Amino acid sequence: MTVALEKPENADTAEQVEKTAPVVGVRRVSRRMMVAAILVVWLLLFAVLRGKQTLTLAAADLTGLHRWFNDVNDSIGADRNSNPLFLYFFNEIRLVIDNLVTFIQHLISQPPPGRPLPQIGWLGVVGIVGYISWAVGNWRVALLAVAGFTFFGLQGLWQESMDTLALTLSAVFVALLIGIPLGVWAGLSNRFNRIMTPFLDFMQTMPTFVYLAPLTLFFLIGPASATIATLIYAAPPAIRITAHAIRSVPETTVEAADSLGSTRWQTLLKVLLPMSKRTVVMGVNQTIMAALAMVTIAALIDAPGLGKTVVQALQSLDVGTAFNAGLAIVVMAIVLDRVTTAASGRAEAARRSGNRLLKWRRQLLVAGGVTAAVLVYLSHTYVWAAEFPGEGSTGSTIASAADNVTTWAQDNLSGVTNAFRDAITNGLLNPFQTLLTDSPWWLVGAALVGLGAVLGGWRAGVTTAVCVGLLVGTGVWSDSMVTLASTVVATVLVMALGVIFGVWMGRSPLVDRLMRPSLDAAQVMPPFVYLVPFLALFGATRFTAIVAAVVYAVPVVIKIVADGVRAVPETTVEAATAAGCNTWQIITKVQLPMSRSALTLATNQGLIYVLSMVVVGGLVGAGALGYDVVAGFSRGELYGKGLAAGLAIVLLGVMFDRITQAAARRTSA
Repeated sequence: MTVALEKPENADTAEQVEKTAPVVGVRRVSRRMMVAAILVVWLLLFAVLRGKQTLTLAAADLTGLHRWFNDVNDSIGADRNSNPLFLYFFNEIRLVIDNLVTFIQHLISQPPPGRPLPQIGWLGVVGIVGYISWAVGNWRVALLAVAGFTFFGLQGLWQESMDTLALTLSAVFVALLIGIPLGVWAGLSNRFNRIMTPFLDFMQTMPTFVYLAPLTLFFLIGPASATIATLIYAAPPAIRITAHAIRSVPETTVEAADSLGSTRWQTLLKVLLPMSKRTVVMGVNQTIMAALAMVTIAALIDAPGLGKTVVQALQSLDVGTAFNAGLAIVVMAIVLDRVTTAASGRAEAARRSGNRLLKWRRQLLVAGGVTAAVLVYLSHTYVWAAEFPGEGSTGSTIASAADNVTTWAQDNLSGVTNAFRDAITNGLLNPFQTLLTDSPWWLVGAALVGLGAVLGGWRAGVTTAVCVGLLVGTGVWSDSMVTLASTVVATVLVMALGVIFGVWMGRSPLVDRLMRPSLDAAQVMPPFVYLVPFLALFGATRFTAIVAAVVYAVPVVIKIVADGVRAVPETTVEAATAAGCNTWQIITKVQLPMSRSALTLATNQGLIYVLSMVVVGGLVGAGALGYDVVAGFSRGELYGKGLAAGLAIVLLGVMFDRITQAAARRTSA
């Protein structure tokens, strides 16, 4: 009786599988056919309607929205000292942040009133940095930090470096002051975490440029706006990672504390925070890296420091000076990254070392603190210890060498670089850009909505439709399409490189060990730094921004693809090998199909990284939305257009993010 009942169930199951398999196959083919159909219809209508209703706007022309933004800016400027909202809110925030930045600048970079030099000179700063690095890390990290900060002086960029450090420390202090409590709250409350997640997604989706224009409207141009923009950009990692750290504490540990009569406050202070300390310090590391990247870009709104030196050099095509300042930014990023990374792993490193010298650690820390205090006193009192000796001849040598290499590359490699540039530009970029900019706006919008709905579902289609409508309303549709073309072309190149090297890393542990340190180092460098070498190779063109965007985005894509390939079960690969598949078939028929969700996630991250970098490329001839934003900062009559361009960048980012995230979810399902 039991057998008789089981047989129909098995038969039904087999029948269901047979019915389901063809349906899945048809759905997959149908989706590809729909994408192909949308593209074919687009191309056919483009051939008929080319050049009509393109919404082209000249560089100096303004729409009604742009003029309204200008009027709002003017009215805010006129009412800034009389409107209660500014008097008792925005102006007070700006004053507090400005005082914080000024205080730190007077300590290490700018002379306060009544003194010719800062309160702590170079010798004291180097002593403090070395002592802190050793206290939270080890002697190797301390040597790296001392060498790095000494290098700033040898470059002739001591004050610029300290200005950058002052803005970074100010932004990180406020970001952590806000971010860690919010992260703890999000870790303890699932409801609050659900509320915060969309805001954090939105903040991390927006390219760095976007924060600048709206903040200058309320906080003016200067260090205060730069610091506020930086802390907004840098706060999400602290919130996310702190929440993750709190939620990762084993539930049994929390229950044990509760059973012993601990209050919620005691559980937080005695259990949750101590056990999540290492992960929280990793969040501090990510916050510092994000802040340093944003501080350099905030030079566009008159933030002092190395970023301003790079911007001025890029605008004058002075590759040598830009390279020297960019190298200083890289060194600062490496030092800050290594110090905070060492801090997160110091306890584990001490356990591995067998607790050697731990009994002397307190005495050594006291001796080191006394030494640092003496150096601070000397740098505060004596000019020779306050001013960095020399005239920065090392920086002049570096700049001269960079100029010589640039000249050599332009003289000897121009044939290769120009051929490569022309092949990509004429073969891929120009045709796609022409399709986007010369098609009627409604045709492009309909195609984007259709592709969004097919790839990401109806919700992604609705989001795309809203974004397209708002893009039309910004008045910078044509520039948005130019930026869209560069972004898509760069993303195609990023994914091609990401899949090739990601599969290689995922299949070979040796290649992974060799490549991963370089990829980690590449992700530490701020975006500005990538523009300098490619400016030397390709000149001030939109292609320079595309290549820089590819190099900036490809490390994260390679790592995601490698992790996806590595996650494919080894038994599956062995079964394919036993079935007679060669290496190419295993990659294309097994590992890549089973890593489809990782590939979609890599596309999402690649798009976001590329978009932010392509926009920064407006400084080196990329034009379009990046140029509109930069021009809005430098020319008052174009402020409204720059603000609209920033809004357009947000819309492109949201559209890309929602489509690719929805596609990733559908692929995983």
